[in-house]
Amino acid sequence: MSAGPATVALPPAAPPAPRRQVLLGTALACVGGTMLIGGMLAVWVLFRERVVDAGERFPIDYIIHEVATNVMLITVWALCLFAQWAVYAGNRGDRAHTALGLGVTGVFALAYINAQAFVYSQMEVEIADEYYGALFYAITGTMLAVVAIGLVYTVVAAFRSLSGRLGDTEVLAGHALYWYWTAAAYSAVWFVVYVTK
Repeated sequence: MSAGPATVALPPAAPPAPRRQVLLGTALACVGGTMLIGGMLAVWVLFRERVVDAGERFPIDYIIHEVATNVMLITVWALCLFAQWAVYAGNRGDRAHTALGLGVTGVFALAYINAQAFVYSQMEVEIADEYYGALFYAITGTMLAVVAIGLVYTVVAAFRSLSGRLGDTEVLAGHALYWYWTAAAYSAVWFVVYVTK
């Protein structure tokens, strides 16, 4: 008996490239947020220039408590450290350290929100004030919303990565990217709104 022709099979195809929708979506949201915060700060600087050029003081009667705002700046940069720690631990499959990094990130985000509430209560800026109150609450309220969204992102990243998808660190990387952007955005707000007055 002779053997028939041998069937030659093609080698298996290469695995598909990893899809990065969450990371790309986070990056696009950060770009949009940069335009939003940048535009708001540009309006702030424009109004400040007009008031100072007219020979008036900006802000008129409000005292900014810089200790709380400086602590907020330190807190938001510490958030980046802990978010990156969660990415590092997730890449190594370390569930405990991933949970700890995300948990501390959430606690620090709550600390930021608490510090902003303290600044609001101490400054007692009236929103009906000519321009300063509306601008102040618009910019700082937007940053407060950004941090609240980051807190929700932290909860989503924790559920997603700790519920069995620890090896898939795209959500953790997007989460860290969001906090890096938040820290950069707050640094600009801190400098323009709280420091240069």
